[in-house]
Amino acid sequence: MVLQPQSIDPRTPTLEARRRALASILARFAGSDGVHGTAIPALSIYRSSAPNAPSCGMYTPALTVIAQGAKRVMLAGVAYAYDQAHYLLTSVDLPVSSQVVQASAASPCLSFILALDLGRVGELMSEAPPRQPATGGRALSVSPLSVPLLDAVLRMAQLLDSPGDVPVLAPLVEREILYRLLTGEQGARLRHMAASGSQAQQVAKAVSWIRKNYMRPLRIERLAETAGMSPSSLHHHFKSITTMSPLQYQKQLRLHEARRLMLAERLDAGTAAHRVGYESPSQFSREYNRLYGAPPVRDVAKLRGMGLETENAAG
Repeated sequence: MVLQPQSIDPRTPTLEARRRALASILARFAGSDGVHGTAIPALSIYRSSAPNAPSCGMYTPALTVIAQGAKRVMLAGVAYAYDQAHYLLTSVDLPVSSQVVQASAASPCLSFILALDLGRVGELMSEAPPRQPATGGRALSVSPLSVPLLDAVLRMAQLLDSPGDVPVLAPLVEREILYRLLTGEQGARLRHMAASGSQAQQVAKAVSWIRKNYMRPLRIERLAETAGMSPSSLHHHFKSITTMSPLQYQKQLRLHEARRLMLAERLDAGTAAHRVGYESPSQFSREYNRLYGAPPVRDVAKLRGMGLETENAAG
């Protein structure tokens, strides 16, 4: 009798054993709270020993796998919750608010964060047969974590114990991780983001321009020309991918940076507003209050009282 391979339910002990092994490695290489680089340039580890308040920052293209704990990310008013049974995929730079919702000193939140090289994704697409046509969609998504993907993630983490193997083996394991993503639930969206000449890549050009010039006045016609799109097409595709219009995206960047300046560099609200491109202090205060739920001075005082001198939105 020939036994056919069985599909593995993500809740089985098989997945749990791998997750525990991953958590053990991440804990050893991230001995304190915060973001830690590793011997693998594209890989970083995030650790938090307690739930925390929402913090704002920029998510860049990356795969995030939580080995222990849980987080919540807010993008343009939409919440995305993910934990050790799900992975987070980000395929373009996005201003977000993130929060650890499950963690303790005995069981800290531990995240494996692998920066995505969309160029490598594009190179691999011809060798990874699509299960469905490339389609658009939001650049931030959460999906169930499969055993094959977790296997590859665990093997990459295990390389941290043998740094001499990293130059040769890490690129091979990274290739497998990208293959698992391309053939998984988010494969169609990832293909769309990496496809040469796609609307997603044109939007990515617009995003890059705004990030570099967020303090300058934004002219949609010029931005559309930079992206190689018509203004109406840019607006439509930009919003479908980032969930925001270009102007809303710029506003989020400005407010996030102003908040960081007030916290980390202790600038007053007026100076921070001017630094990020606001000409009207009253407009800055209104928009800040609308996003963060309190005027700048009160919000920053509250954050400092909680010990948050700088902001971090690591996966």
